[in-house]
Amino acid sequence: MSGIELIIRVLLTFLIMFIMVRIMGRKEISQMTFFNFVSAIAIGSIGANLAVNKQLSVGNGVLALILWGSITLLSDHIVLNSKKARIVLEGEPKIVIKNGKMMEDVMRKTKLDIDSLNSLLRQKNIFSISDVRYAILEVNGELSVVKKEERQFPTKKDFNMPIPNKIIPLPVSVITDGNVIKRNLNEYNLDDNWLNTKLEENGIRSIKDVFYAEVQEDGSLYIDRKRGSYK
Repeated sequence: MSGIELIIRVLLTFLIMFIMVRIMGRKEISQMTFFNFVSAIAIGSIGANLAVNKQLSVGNGVLALILWGSITLLSDHIVLNSKKARIVLEGEPKIVIKNGKMMEDVMRKTKLDIDSLNSLLRQKNIFSISDVRYAILEVNGELSVVKKEERQFPTKKDFNMPIPNKIIPLPVSVITDGNVIKRNLNEYNLDDNWLNTKLEENGIRSIKDVFYAEVQEDGSLYIDRKRGSYK
């Protein structure tokens, strides 16, 4: 294989796989089901062969990538629109602890041993099975846990404590490295005048002196100044 052919193959493979990833959407590794994981490995293997295996023609390699990607997209579409298909392709959550008792039959079917179960519980900061009321093994292998009532942390509602009003649903950054993120301001009906007023209240005259600023849920502004901007 000549160097020029290798370059063309690599660039073509990169372009096709980039387009496929954008079409298929993002999904974190922790959220991937076994089917998604196997499909990703298969697509990566085909892409690697297309890039460096001269025994595989470019046309066949591209066709294989497109076909596998299309099958994956089709299966995702079916899974989204059919519960039965979703159970067949991805499985379904399994209750492994019910009312504080381990479901041994379910654990055997899911190939989950006690040591693995304890490890998953420790990741939830639970160090004793006796603290658990329900535990559900999700299709991506993670464990969802409901503690027994006497083991749950009290909430503000339990103490009749006032819950602060939220002006916005989540904190949002509005300045990064001295630059205003107008899109975030507009999303919450804020403007430059509001931002400048908040900065002046904190003794800041120039946005360029701000390294990072974030609007909090209560409407206040968290500010991190740049080094050297303090007087």
